[in-house]
This record gives sequence, C-alpha cells and structure tokens, in this order.
Amino acid sequence: MTGPHLFLAAAVAPTRLDPIELFLQADIVVQLVIVGLVLASIWVWAIIFGFGVRMSRLRSKSAAFEDEFWSNSDVDGLLDARRRKDNPSARVAAAGIQEFRSSHKAGLKDPEAARARVAQAMDGQVALEADTLAKRLGFLATVGSVAPFVGLFGTVWGIMNSFFQIGLQQNSSLAVVAPGIAEALFATAIGLFAAIPAVIAYNRLSGKVNAFEAGLGLFADKVHAQISREMESV
Repeated sequence: MTGPHLFLAAAVAPTRLDPIELFLQADIVVQLVIVGLVLASIWVWAIIFGFGVRMSRLRSKSAAFEDEFWSNSDVDGLLDARRRKDNPSARVAAAGIQEFRSSHKAGLKDPEAARARVAQAMDGQVALEADTLAKRLGFLATVGSVAPFVGLFGTVWGIMNSFFQIGLQQNSSLAVVAPGIAEALFATAIGLFAAIPAVIAYNRLSGKVNAFEAGLGLFADKVHAQISREMESV
C-alpha cells in the first residue's frame, strides 16, 4: 500500500508556485497590500505608455512648428491660440514675441532691459513646459521609492501571522509556517515588481524631459537672437 500512496502523493504535488493560490490563501492584510501594489503597477505602466506617446507627439509638433516658424513670415498666423494649443515651441515663441511687442509699444527706452525681459519670458515658459511634463512622472518616483516598503510591510505582517500560527497550534514544523512565509514573501515580490519598472521608467523619461527642455531652450535662444536683431533695426 505504501508504494501506490507515495505515487499518488507525488502525482498531485505542486510543481510550481501559483500566485493566485498564494493570494487567495493570504491574510486579509497581505491581500490588501498585494491588491494595492498591483493597482499601482498597472497605473505605472499606463503612465509609461501614455507619456511615451505624448512625448513623441510633442516632439513631432514642436519640430514641425519650428521649421514653419523660420520659413513663414506670417508670425501672427503661427502664434494664434489654435496653433499654440498643445505645442510647447509655439508657446515659447509667443511668450518672447508678446514681450517684445509690449516693450515696443512702450517705446523701447532701454533696449537691453527689453532684451532681458524677452529672454526671461521665454526661459520662464521653457521651465513651465518642462515642469508640466515632469509632473506626470511624480507618481513613478513615488511608487519606485514606496512600493518596496509597502511590500515589506506585507511580508512582516505575514511572518507575524506565521508565528501566531506556531503559538496557536503549538507546532513549529516547517509545514505550519511555510504557507504564511510564502504568502509574506509574495508581497515583497509584488512590491519589487511594481517598484523596479517605476524606477527605470522615471530615470529614462526624466532624461527625455531634460532633452526636450534643452531643445526648447535652444529654440528660445534662436528666437531671442532674432528679436534682438529686430530691436536693433527699430
């Protein structure tokens, strides 16, 4: 009888980890931690893909506007409200040109001060565009720094529950504590699963924002040089 029983036991023994089973058997606190981390991970990936699409669109629209700006004499038509919508380069150029026109209307008594105001207006708009983009990345930074500790909380709670089961059953065998420890470590794994992509994406996307800001700054410098030449000819 021993042989067949051993054969059946081996036949039904699990051969791999089952995350769903671990979740269903976990303590309610550990389950809440896992659900929160999974939702955070889903939102992280949504931000990654959404931000990538948005950055690609903004770069394309800004590059098209800049090419048209230098080849088109109808500046007012380029800078109307419709063209400035969701176009950072258009808003940067509009900030400088509007400041130039305001100074010109006042009489340009101090050209150097007017140049400084134009530069300040465009630099401020460049910074505003970069800050607006970077705000979307704040959640990635939060998840990247907090998720491992949230997962660790679930782990600590699960291990505490395992020790409670040892005291309740007065049995310290591995069979008693192993399920609780496995559930606890599963929470840590989910925390890392949420945090690692968030950290990598934050660093990579922050670099893209910085590069985009540098490109806007270069365009602003060119516009400022053109406005300075306009001031000299007035």
